[in-house]
Amino acid sequence: MPARCPRIGLAHRRPAEFVGAGSYGRNVNRTGRLYALVEELRACAPRRRSARELASLYEVSARTIERDIGALQEARVPIYADAGRTGGYTLDKSMTLPPLNFSPAEAVALAVALGQVNVGPFEGAARSAVRKIVAAMSEPNVIAARDLAGRVRLLEPVVAPQSVPVPSVIEQAIVARRVLWICYLDRGGNLTERDVEPIVFMAGPSGWYLVGWCRVRDAARCFRVDRIQQAEVSGVTSPPRTFEEIAPCIPDLVARTPVL
Repeated sequence: MPARCPRIGLAHRRPAEFVGAGSYGRNVNRTGRLYALVEELRACAPRRRSARELASLYEVSARTIERDIGALQEARVPIYADAGRTGGYTLDKSMTLPPLNFSPAEAVALAVALGQVNVGPFEGAARSAVRKIVAAMSEPNVIAARDLAGRVRLLEPVVAPQSVPVPSVIEQAIVARRVLWICYLDRGGNLTERDVEPIVFMAGPSGWYLVGWCRVRDAARCFRVDRIQQAEVSGVTSPPRTFEEIAPCIPDLVARTPVL
């Protein structure tokens, strides 16, 4: 058994040649066959399909199927093989996404939401997500979505307020639940070094804040992101703390969680 691959999502934008698996022939190009192989293995998982069965289905040689499976595994698609007479190929359905069917309006709604908050934590990840959504859509829906997006405008102020992106190192600390070392410029102009257990990001009237447990002060603190002069992720795991535990320590705090 090969080593397990990290969780991935396979883009399911079907090429123009894509048709039902049973109607494949030798005239279908390799890209279409690779997409079909993944969908066939997903559909029958956890049962296995042998190279001979797949070769018969797609009217190619077993050697061609083996090369195709090898190419998909190199692309980190979680396909596993068992040797022997009862062996074959299977796909780990828990580590891939099924085809995503976003409507043009849904895709534009997500792009609009991103455009209204274009600076903040996970900004790069949000842009990447929109690209993946577009890649997963059918060509007609992509065309319709782009046409619809052309009928939407986001007004910007003549003098845009200064906004500071959230450094990726702080994002990493939140995601990995690691203690973060920061050099912080407080409101009095003093530089201090802190070891902080990051808990949440918070958007406020003055920009984004990192809310965490300051190990120097032994208390919950809000750190304005634009005042963090330097930051490094340590190898120390933060103890489990919830926002509800530390919220009473921060006066005049009213916060809500984004809906997913």
